[in-house]
Amino acid sequence: MSQSLTIDIYSDVMCPWCLIGYGQLTKALAALEGEIAAEIRWRPFELNPQMPPEGEEQQAHLQRKYGRSAEQGAALRGQMKAIADSAGVSLSYEGEGEAPPAMMWNTRDCHKLLTFALEEAGPQVQTALKLALFRAHFNARKALNDRAVLLDIAASVGLHREAAKAALDDPALEARVIAEEQQAWDFNISGVPAMIVEGKFLIPGAQAPEVYVNALRRVAEKSRAAG
Repeated sequence: MSQSLTIDIYSDVMCPWCLIGYGQLTKALAALEGEIAAEIRWRPFELNPQMPPEGEEQQAHLQRKYGRSAEQGAALRGQMKAIADSAGVSLSYEGEGEAPPAMMWNTRDCHKLLTFALEEAGPQVQTALKLALFRAHFNARKALNDRAVLLDIAASVGLHREAAKAALDDPALEARVIAEEQQAWDFNISGVPAMIVEGKFLIPGAQAPEVYVNALRRVAEKSRAAG
């Protein structure tokens, strides 16, 4: 019988490494099928909490924030795309016609919807929403600052549109998001993805599948021993 573990993933929708990390984790859990099962919950982390509502063009943002040239940015995107492909996920534009400019958006509303999804419908629907937001950002380059776009995405995974709309305007829900973001700092998480297994074991960064396999087996052994 599989041993069940909880995995809380601190992540931002703007973060390509978060999608890559999820792809690698999925491969690890497939390798552990019958041995370890995981309940995945997504926790909020804003890479750019001061991002203005109108967003910022990605290349300009990375140049301003990290001092990367256009050539360096292109090289890094190529490396990430190759790693993403090996992880079974896509960072490539898949829409029709010429790709619109890649943008960075303020993600507070995304995190509010994700928190709402977990509370309202559970971790599986929350993961479906997270993946839909990743697709909207990386593959469709949709404007995630647009609440109509976000509500369409929420409805696409089965969430009630009017309830999701109310959630976006709920100050108590926003307070919970802010509190969870603070909790990430309490865990000394300063970058994402960061996975907390069983509420106390941290796996930082996007790791190779075998790293996740070994880490999850160690946590499972410790949990059985504490048992």
